Amino acid sequence: MKRWIVSIFIFSLVFCVHVVQAQLEEQTDSLPDNVLLEKQWTLGIQFNTNGWGFKFRDGKNITALRQMLFEIEFSTYKSQKEVRTVNPYFSDSKSYVYGKLNYVYFLRGGVGFQHILNRKPYWGGIQLSAFYYGGLSVGITKPVYLYIIHLVSTTDYEVIQERYNPETDFVDNIYGRAPFLTGILNLQFFPGLYGKGGLEFEFGTKNRAIKALEAGVNLDFSPIPIAIMAYNPKQHFFLVLYLSFSMGKRHN
Repeated sequence: MKRWIVSIFIFSLVFCVHVVQAQLEEQTDSLPDNVLLEKQWTLGIQFNTNGWGFKFRDGKNITALRQMLFEIEFSTYKSQKEVRTVNPYFSDSKSYVYGKLNYVYFLRGGVGFQHILNRKPYWGGIQLSAFYYGGLSVGITKPVYLYIIHLVSTTDYEVIQERYNPETDFVDNIYGRAPFLTGILNLQFFPGLYGKGGLEFEFGTKNRAIKALEAGVNLDFSPIPIAIMAYNPKQHFFLVLYLSFSMGKRHN
């Protein structure tokens, strides 16, 4: 169910961005497109080596080749050691990640600068820019809840929804994962910092309507270590490579 929710959310976000972009192009077709526009905003989705996310940016030109932008970003993070499994003795059990203690997310807010390395020709093409961002991040954890099998007698058992405990819950008594929203009131927050850098490839024929691909690296740091998997060290640093697609508008 969780995968379906994520897929529907991503599809809806892409569709909304596409509709907004189409409306922007329709509104600006009759406007001159060869003037220097000072302000811009973009909305995008991204996929990284450990999850996915979405972002919003808003900013302005400092010079003809340099921009300052503010961003808000939300992304998921999972351990590279996560492996999904199911209880083979129950056909209706839901898959779960054995040993996973917490779901982890990051909410980021920061400022960055973008430098145009190769401006897009007036007839269209690709504009190449280098960027770097930094600011505050908040790591958010939600504990993992599972359905645990408890023996009532030698011939009977009951299934109870509980928070995963690596000391007592093993593959032979885990029935499956609990609903995703279970434990939502037990969120924990870990304030920290983040930084990112990379390259942006803007394409298209219209200067006012932004379409861009971005490839980069992002590093989150939490002074308080965050636990993801049982019997693995808690993490201070969270490094990912990512690819994102954004749409937006330039204006004055």
